Amino acid sequence: MSPTFVDYPVIEPDADAPDVLRCASMELVVTDLERSRNFYVDVLGLVVTEEDENTIYLRSIEEFIHHNLILRNGETAAVAAFSYRVRTPEDLDKAEKFYSARGCQVRRNKDGFVKGLGDSVRVQDPLGFPYEFFYDVEHVERLAWRYDLHTPGALVRLDHFNQVTPDVPTAVKYMEDLGFRVTEDIQDEAGTAYAAWMRRKPTVHDTAMTGGDGPRMHHVAFATHEKHNILAICDKLGALRMSDAIERGPGRHGVSNAFYLYLRDPDGHRVEIYTQDYYTGDPDNPRVTWDVHDNQRRDWWGTPVVPSWYTDASRVLDLDGNLVPLVERTDDSEMAQTIGADGFSYTRAEDGDESMPDWKKGEFKLGNQL
Repeated sequence: MSPTFVDYPVIEPDADAPDVLRCASMELVVTDLERSRNFYVDVLGLVVTEEDENTIYLRSIEEFIHHNLILRNGETAAVAAFSYRVRTPEDLDKAEKFYSARGCQVRRNKDGFVKGLGDSVRVQDPLGFPYEFFYDVEHVERLAWRYDLHTPGALVRLDHFNQVTPDVPTAVKYMEDLGFRVTEDIQDEAGTAYAAWMRRKPTVHDTAMTGGDGPRMHHVAFATHEKHNILAICDKLGALRMSDAIERGPGRHGVSNAFYLYLRDPDGHRVEIYTQDYYTGDPDNPRVTWDVHDNQRRDWWGTPVVPSWYTDASRVLDLDGNLVPLVERTDDSEMAQTIGADGFSYTRAEDGDESMPDWKKGEFKLGNQL
């Protein structure tokens, strides 16, 4: 079973949509700032731009803007903002208009909501997620040439988000209105979409929309240059007796073709370390569609998925800092029982396929390790 490649129709974004350049930052609420600092700085090697007793601003090695990750101390672990940079200051006016037209709560702060950013717009989007858009930003030293500071597992950039929502087709339409394009998706035989990978920068994705109770954040991903950087992180975690932080991997995805590792931070926020996906910047870049039963789109080697992959994700906050209520996924499709971050955890035997071991022919159950 192989993925299919189809010509992607040219879909024009809404005329009022802001021109989004890339995913740029995430703001996380954590319950123990010192423990989180140890995880993200001492273990993963993110660089502290500045910090105070309640907040830490972090960036990756090759970043030149003020931060890619904010850790803010709070009582309940959650996501406070998915942040995107836009092309021009005028795109912030467009963001206000785009979301106001959709009846969303919209706030603007000419001085920025956080340190390091200027004029910014924050919204609670139609799916319930807290989105932030900004243009003006404080520049900091890009450390690409500071090899004396590089660690064997150096994280070089923020790569993408992965969001959990009850209605993937509606989410895809909204993101296409915002100017995002689908690079890969997962569908069943009836054409029902269970997950879609969507991009603005010319990689596989800036965010993915995956099915399940939401709104929630499945993971935030940072990129390394090579596979060996990911293996170095695994070695370091082992040496520190922190291997329990490894949830899944290392391995290679079918979707995105990337090499991956999934970690859980001290609050359970999921962090992916990611490398070597592919270029998608041409306007006629073909969309890749995977069968929802194809085990290789999840892991190219067929490695099982742990049950937490289907059950756990981070809650998100509204603009007042309150947890956004969850909406259950209620459709009666066969995927409704999982969050569908990359589908089922079994391989379907084709009719008459006697080559597949019997242990791979069982019925799917949540948490099934086959």
